[in-house]
Amino acid sequence: MINIGIIGSEGRMGRAIAEAISAAGHTIAGGIDRDGDAGALAAASDVLIDFSSPSALEANLDAAIAAGIPMLIGTTGLEERHHWLIDRAADQIAVLQTGNTSLGVNMLAYLVEEAARRLGEDWDIEIVETHHRMKVDAPSGTALLLGEAAARGREVALNDVAVRGRDGITGAREAGTIGFAALRGGSVAGDHTVHFLADNERLSFSHLAENRGIFARGAVRGASWLVGRPARRYAMREVLGL
Repeated sequence: MINIGIIGSEGRMGRAIAEAISAAGHTIAGGIDRDGDAGALAAASDVLIDFSSPSALEANLDAAIAAGIPMLIGTTGLEERHHWLIDRAADQIAVLQTGNTSLGVNMLAYLVEEAARRLGEDWDIEIVETHHRMKVDAPSGTALLLGEAAARGREVALNDVAVRGRDGITGAREAGTIGFAALRGGSVAGDHTVHFLADNERLSFSHLAENRGIFARGAVRGASWLVGRPARRYAMREVLGL
């Protein structure tokens, strides 16, 4: 049995994680939201799950480091500085950061990487994602995770090949680029499709999320897997043994 602390406990994901912790037979060490004491929560926990906001990340990492416990980060909308903070923290504690904690999505990312590695640049890659009307970041963390998988398969940097918006007279599609399209509306929990398009044939991989419970279950599995791991940065693919 593991004591799991929830950062962002009052949000929709936080509540789903609390249910998943109980369902998995673990203990909720406590939860905080915007103005909570991350240090006190960390001291009472074996591991932290953070689904709060990018602005709170540094303080949350500091709390985990001070308590000497691992931390799973599912917060999206992270920028370059946030990843630098995570890398720095990973010198002292085990940290797992991911754009999506769904086990199915992470299996999808593995398949996308393999397809990108084995298919040539004459196969164009396009990533299409749909989320609820309240989602504020685009492309989603999951779409970027899938883009990174495709770029890794092609041994390129995603920032060098990503195309995030098309409008007007764009000209012919540049070979080797990875396109993103973001749709927003309704109450969609998260749908993602990666298209590989060549002359006269197409290959598509899709994942449809029906509710946030899948992300919560994956987060709890990832957090429990982290406990006892040596200090470094981990990914969900390692939780799956990929």
